[in-house]
Amino acid sequence: MKGQTKIYQLIQRAVLTILFWLTAVMVATLLRYDGEFPGEKLDRVLLLGVIGGLLNASVNQIFVKNFASYRVASLEEVFALTVSTSFVTIILTINLFVFSFPLLPRSIPLVSGIIALLIQFLSRLVISRKTYRILFSNSKGNNTVIYGAGITGRQVAEQMLIKSEEFKPVGFLDDNPSKKNLKIFGRKIFGDINLLEQVVGEYDVKVLVVAFSGIEVVQLFDLKKRCQNLSVTLKIIPNPFEIMARNLQLGDIATVSEEDLLGRRPIKPDESEIATFLSKKKILITGAGGSIGSEIARQINRFNQAGIFLLDRDENALLSLQLSLVGDGLLANPNLILADIRDHDRIFEILNEIKPDIIFHAAALKHLAILERYPQEAFKTNVVGTQNLIDSAQKSNVKYFVNISTDKAADPISELGKTKLLTERQISAVSDPDKKYISVRFGNVIGSNGSFLNTFRYQIKAGGPIKVTHPEVTRFFMTVSEAVHLVLQSVLIGESGETLILDMGNPISIDMVAKNMIEASGKSIKIEYTGLRDGEKLHEQLVGVNEKIYRGKHKDIMHTRVEPVSAGQD
Repeated sequence: MKGQTKIYQLIQRAVLTILFWLTAVMVATLLRYDGEFPGEKLDRVLLLGVIGGLLNASVNQIFVKNFASYRVASLEEVFALTVSTSFVTIILTINLFVFSFPLLPRSIPLVSGIIALLIQFLSRLVISRKTYRILFSNSKGNNTVIYGAGITGRQVAEQMLIKSEEFKPVGFLDDNPSKKNLKIFGRKIFGDINLLEQVVGEYDVKVLVVAFSGIEVVQLFDLKKRCQNLSVTLKIIPNPFEIMARNLQLGDIATVSEEDLLGRRPIKPDESEIATFLSKKKILITGAGGSIGSEIARQINRFNQAGIFLLDRDENALLSLQLSLVGDGLLANPNLILADIRDHDRIFEILNEIKPDIIFHAAALKHLAILERYPQEAFKTNVVGTQNLIDSAQKSNVKYFVNISTDKAADPISELGKTKLLTERQISAVSDPDKKYISVRFGNVIGSNGSFLNTFRYQIKAGGPIKVTHPEVTRFFMTVSEAVHLVLQSVLIGESGETLILDMGNPISIDMVAKNMIEASGKSIKIEYTGLRDGEKLHEQLVGVNEKIYRGKHKDIMHTRVEPVSAGQD
């Protein structure tokens, strides 16, 4: 049924295009002959119109692949129509000059092309109910200003006007001075964000939507405070990695969360190379049910579904991951692997059977406090487990191996940091020039399992106090999707044996986060300082004192090399 509908639409567009060209050639002929139509040339005029229409319809399908998906009467469609019609006009004009077919004045094809293009423009405007509704809709909802008048801002406004009874867009703010006083869908671009208070007062604005992803955390903090003072609700679009996974919908626009305030960074996704690299490869992800592993799986799943193998020792974590990827919890997929990386023989058996091209090693014990009490467990999983994987990977001729590390490995004082630095050194010891074994080091991941934000929320809900280790403690933060995007990029730019360090931006005060969350809750809650625990630093660092950093081609990734582990040392 869907195929028949598509064929019908193609035929419908082709017939309309032929009619447009027939009309255009008729009008061009009348103009050429001063309003007196030459009846003896009717067959040639009709032939030129049919040929022009067929050619134009064919070019639309062949050269403008996404023609049918453009928004009606949008700039994208105007450009597509102009290109395709101009191409046909040139072909018909050259044909008359060279072959004199059909025998008509040479000016007729050129004038016909211009008229056909104008007819198509007008027809798209007339038949576009969507355009009419956008320009003249009296949408209901709260008066809303959109910050960002780019493609995303336009898309957000369009959806609000067509679909929403919650938002009523009254205009835009944009920091590009050249856009000031322009209009989108009849809504004015007032100027830059400094005019927020003035616009809110004049238009009784109730909602501000940030409609671009590259907003700095500091600016987002400032906007939230300004909106609170104005009694305006601040909302934000998803980060670019979420938008890439699906088309942006109004339901995706959400109130600014603590995760947004901590993790938002202006990272622009560039997936063309990584998508090509990962497609058609066998990829094993260890710790696949964890925060990092599951996000790696979700991002890779978009361009390589068949080749992903997901390994975890936690069956419930695998169940949750399968639900998020395919929507069922049958656990019948043979690519789901229940195993423990501590089991050397089982790991070798799995790798020997799968023979993956790439391993993303995210399996680890990571909670600092409990690992201080049970250091032997940290060693068994983080060090022995990693060595089991490295040994089996080399025997199975795995070419790419990415070890996920942590900023606590930089001059470590905790058992977690010491064991993760050892894994970096294990990777550094792999000297095979035909393989690329690297480590990727980054700080705290927002939204990961056991996030302190969830702890703070629970403590606020319970009436407090919020417990912070030290008033001056700071940490690096990045959203899980941003971190994993850079992990995938590291496969392309890293050299074997390197440790790649993600640039996490500026460290953030945990005390400040706690105070902001208390303020947002509207409750009177105390903060209790408990003191640093064993193995904790006041300020984390991404780079060790004696580590030499060098930059590669990616601005958000630094490179270093740690001392390799000697044989038998681990």
